[in-house]
Amino acid sequence: MAQYSRIEVAQKMEKTGLVPLFFHPDLETGKQVLKACYDGGARLMEFTSRGDFAFEIFSELNKYAIGELPGMIMGVGSVTDAAAASLYMQLGANFIVTPVLREDIATVCNRRKVLWSPGCGSLTEIAKAEELGCEIVKLFPGGIYGPDIIKAIKGPCPWTSIMPTGGVSPTKENLTGWFNAGVTCVGMGSKLMVKNNEGNFDLPKIQSLTKLSIEIISELKKQVH
Repeated sequence: MAQYSRIEVAQKMEKTGLVPLFFHPDLETGKQVLKACYDGGARLMEFTSRGDFAFEIFSELNKYAIGELPGMIMGVGSVTDAAAASLYMQLGANFIVTPVLREDIATVCNRRKVLWSPGCGSLTEIAKAEELGCEIVKLFPGGIYGPDIIKAIKGPCPWTSIMPTGGVSPTKENLTGWFNAGVTCVGMGSKLMVKNNEGNFDLPKIQSLTKLSIEIISELKKQVH
């Protein structure tokens, strides 16, 4: 069962502005990366559901977060059907992120009052998602559209909250473009989960990039408001 309400999750997404995305089949590696993001100030993690037995890895990571990382909100991304969403919510997922808009996922998440964020690529899809109760829409793939589409969407629909995923990097230039355009938060995966020359996750670098990103976003949000 979720530890945080959909409103609490939405508020945390808006406050910190950053949702790290991560998957690795090795549990201990997952714990280390999760801890690095946490130490960098992240309080949300989207575990991307990819690979066999991913639900087992998430279950243990969520237990670890609950026991060792106070305030860390664990959710699951790349969820493609209602059955998978229901399974992850049984394992304590606090939010569900999907690559596409699916009403069956909206139904099961709304039934449990769990935040869900569907991947949308048009204003029509976004409007439909909001009709289905979506708080924060995922713009995907964000890199294809760029920040300009955010301004275009929020012109006629200023109430829309958007989280681009894909094409987001931990640099002042990139983040300035997105947040000045009006995003609520950003999802960041490969550009944040960097590796060293040996091909292993560079934990100190992940922590420092997380911290840097959150600091940049905090300053940008002050300027906007």
